[in-house]
Amino acid sequence: MAQPDAADGLVSRDGLWETFLVTSNVRLWPGMRSEYSWIPPGAGPTRTGPYQVGVSFSQHHAAVYESAERTVAGDIPGGSVFITGRDPITWIRIQETTEALEIYLDRDLLRSLGSGGPEFEAAAAARDGTVLAICSILKRVHAAGTELTDIAASTLAHRLAGHMLVHYGHDSRLPEPAGGRLDRVTVDRVTEFVDAGLVGPLTLDRLAAVASMSPFHFARAFRASTGLAPHQFVMARRVHRATTLLLGSGDAVTEIARAVGLSNAGHFRRVFRRHMGVLPGDLRQNSKIGPCGPRHGVSVSDP
Repeated sequence: MAQPDAADGLVSRDGLWETFLVTSNVRLWPGMRSEYSWIPPGAGPTRTGPYQVGVSFSQHHAAVYESAERTVAGDIPGGSVFITGRDPITWIRIQETTEALEIYLDRDLLRSLGSGGPEFEAAAAARDGTVLAICSILKRVHAAGTELTDIAASTLAHRLAGHMLVHYGHDSRLPEPAGGRLDRVTVDRVTEFVDAGLVGPLTLDRLAAVASMSPFHFARAFRASTGLAPHQFVMARRVHRATTLLLGSGDAVTEIARAVGLSNAGHFRRVFRRHMGVLPGDLRQNSKIGPCGPRHGVSVSDP
């Protein structure tokens, strides 16, 4: 859900002029390019480019978008995956703040794995725990300003490319990845379990039981499949839920901390800052520019 550059301009609303700012941070990695975007409400139509794999971390109600000469209207749950083929997506109406991460895989990488190009079967508002986890890793790098080594980035690119070829490629003969990884159904089932239980305790034993595995083998297989250890994935989902509550409710920070299973408010603030680069209250106060605008610098262009 992004434009290639940040846009700064004016939009008319009920006869009043309101300033909006779209922040977009792009990083180049071995095997892929990632783009993190923070778009406030009222920013006007934005565009998701062709041949991308991305996640809308924010939830949207009554969103309207267009792709392949088809207009779609409906709700978009937070954490939804969007995959574009040759047709881009134009976002016509979005009423809430958008936080999104897009990945564009290198054509050479896909060719080396047996694909002739970057095109996959398109998907809209899909549930895919593996894509969500990989995008969560890169989202933290963008938002918090942390680093990712070339080998770590390359590993993520290969993991995502392999996943895409198996589940969204045009050659259905490709097998599920081996090497102690979980199949997609299991990853998605664990993801749903985590998202449903964020308010309470989530232990390795409980997650392993969902996958019908021992805790030891589950922890290794989950990390091999998603790039995140189970406890890292749970914490990323807690921060995501907290961000949604910060932007969409007037609840106090202490109440939000309890709602995502972190009863110690001081611990919650520290965790949130490690993932988002800002404190919860600061993000709420500066919701129009998001976590990465002021630090990375925002380029300006016509909307």
